[in-house]
Amino acid sequence: MSASGREFARREWGPLFTTVRTALVTRRWRAVPMTIAAVCLTALFQLVQNQDWGYQPVQDIGSVRAEDPLWLALLRTPLSLFVPALDLPVWGALAQVLLVFGIAEICLGRGRTLGIAYLATLAGTLYARVGIAIGPDSPLGLPASDARVVDTGPSAAVVGLAVCVCWRYRAFWTGGAVIVAMVVEVVVKPNLAGKEHLAAIAGVLVLIGVQAWRERGQEGVEPRPGTRSWKPPIRS
Repeated sequence: MSASGREFARREWGPLFTTVRTALVTRRWRAVPMTIAAVCLTALFQLVQNQDWGYQPVQDIGSVRAEDPLWLALLRTPLSLFVPALDLPVWGALAQVLLVFGIAEICLGRGRTLGIAYLATLAGTLYARVGIAIGPDSPLGLPASDARVVDTGPSAAVVGLAVCVCWRYRAFWTGGAVIVAMVVEVVVKPNLAGKEHLAAIAGVLVLIGVQAWRERGQEGVEPRPGTRSWKPPIRS
């Protein structure tokens, strides 16, 4: 790798890599207990829903469709994040949760990771209803048949967390690449899942915008005793 390439890698991923490596070296798996629980829950749902006796119970507690009553969809959304899509290999969902949730748990904290994951998932779930109401004639719309599509899995949460971590650690090129990849996905295959990923990104970008606005308003203001910023340390 050339000197310029090494310098780019250091600027782009150095602080993030250092934070994750330090946490894993010093605390090992104790650094990501929520992520381990999420992986186990996802694997358990996959095992159960593939049994004759287990498919319907999993659908009843974690399956979301746009045609469902809104209150029922909102009730099921938290667990829908951990129900793998039946038409996709489960190892992909498990790898996404382990990698992205693990990094986010270390870099953002458990509470923020879970909150952002649910925000991204909820943004996708609510977009599906709006998109179907708009109709297929608009680039932002969806066909009515998508109302019956089962909408589960961690992908929207993973995309949202990836963008948020990249912004927090100033890995802007990587975050931009994630967004571009999701846009290309929709252009190549304009389906419900791809557009929900964009909705998840939009929800996270709104959150980032609000946080950035609050931080600008607090510039030059000393933090109150007993409080601390959750931003990563600035590295030269």
